Amino acid sequence: MVEFGTSQLAFVLLSFAAGFFAFALLLLLLHKRPWCCCHVCRACLSGSWAVEFDNLSDWYAHLLQKSPTGTIRIHVLGKTVTANPANVEYMLRTRFDNFPKGKPFTAILGDLLGQGIFNVDGDAWRLQRKIASLALGSVKVREYASCIVAEEIASGILPRLAAAAETGSIIDLQDVFRRFTFDAICRISFGLERGCIELPVPMEEFTAAFDAASRLSAMRGAAVAPAVWKLKRILNVGSERELRRAISMINELAKEVIRQRRKLGYDGCHDLLSRFMSTAEDDDEYLRDIVVSFLLAGRDAVASALTGLFLLLARNPQVAARIGEEINAGGENMSSSGRDYVQAAIHESMRLYPPVQFDSKWCVEDDVLPDGTFVGQGTRVVYHPYAMGRMESIWGADYAEFRPERWLRGKAFAAESLFKYPVFQAGNRVCLGKELALVEIRKVVVAVLEQFDVEVADAGRPVKFAPGLNTTFSGGVWARVTRRVAVSAENRVIK
Repeated sequence: MVEFGTSQLAFVLLSFAAGFFAFALLLLLLHKRPWCCCHVCRACLSGSWAVEFDNLSDWYAHLLQKSPTGTIRIHVLGKTVTANPANVEYMLRTRFDNFPKGKPFTAILGDLLGQGIFNVDGDAWRLQRKIASLALGSVKVREYASCIVAEEIASGILPRLAAAAETGSIIDLQDVFRRFTFDAICRISFGLERGCIELPVPMEEFTAAFDAASRLSAMRGAAVAPAVWKLKRILNVGSERELRRAISMINELAKEVIRQRRKLGYDGCHDLLSRFMSTAEDDDEYLRDIVVSFLLAGRDAVASALTGLFLLLARNPQVAARIGEEINAGGENMSSSGRDYVQAAIHESMRLYPPVQFDSKWCVEDDVLPDGTFVGQGTRVVYHPYAMGRMESIWGADYAEFRPERWLRGKAFAAESLFKYPVFQAGNRVCLGKELALVEIRKVVVAVLEQFDVEVADAGRPVKFAPGLNTTFSGGVWARVTRRVAVSAENRVIK
């Protein structure tokens, strides 16, 4: 009886403390965030934007298209969003030090990414970037990575597509590409085959945990009231409890990767983890953050880019046919103009479906953006590559069309300024893996279209994205694959 009464009292006290804490956080939130009844803030708070738009990113694109400056404010979120290239350059290069990731952002992703390169500023970021830059700039590392990509395409993607073609079954391209990029990144970044990683449960459960952690971390970032997820984290309930379980599984995977790398040794190895271990061999927490960061970049981003590209090729068969013609003429050794056309198609697909749809910075000191927008200290400032790919002011009246030719000058590929196309970020934090990712995507496109025709089921349906740190196509992208019949330059039928 006494024990029961003590338990009841403890529960009451805990509930009171939690309620008081939640009330205090709410007061703090209301103090920091102005209440606003404008139509944008009302739509944000009520979710009424979803009546007209399938995705939050499409709503943002619509608002930015209507803005004379390409910049909007969402007052209740304390957030400024821009699709103006001049503003992007100002944030990412001109006033780089005034627009860091910031502590609020690192808190959102801290449980997942820790102190990894994508979640830190200052000296920690500079050190990791220097190590990664030296590794990815090495000719030996690039050759090593290129060979791995070719091997994983031959042993992973092509057999899976061949099996689907033989049985006539449909296959989820997003899943195929995620399996491929996971296996490739384990070898490129960690020097490990999937079969070398000894885990207590199937690898699929760990990849599912990674997907869940990405989704739940993204939900933190989109929360109208961050105090809510912070309270749930303290109480270990709801989505935060699910996130903690997912991250626990990810930690087990990272721990095993580090253990295996130590077991095999790392002196003279070309993988990225070995480079980092040579500078911090005994710091397991630091190495864990490196492992997770490379998994996020190498698995999700490249798979997302490939999925979006094959969806657009299915919707635009004339582009797929043109690539097929170039492949017929030379395969992987196609002409420079053919290679440039494939490169143009890849860039054009990521213009419309960037793997990372937006990126956030935090303003350190009061500032004024080039378009005249005042940004106060502590304001979250977001530049939006997804919306930027849909701006008539940047790409012209045909911005909604998938047209690789916009990237060609004559027959040669011509890159655009990264500040109008920040798919790989820009300025000081431009993606170090950009060239490797482009080579990886091109090799997959050529290998697949050389052997198969890919017809996406219901390719015309509106695209809906699932929550996540990278672009994820909700429900996958399902396709029917058939063996390709093509006519070579010598008019031979190839099957």
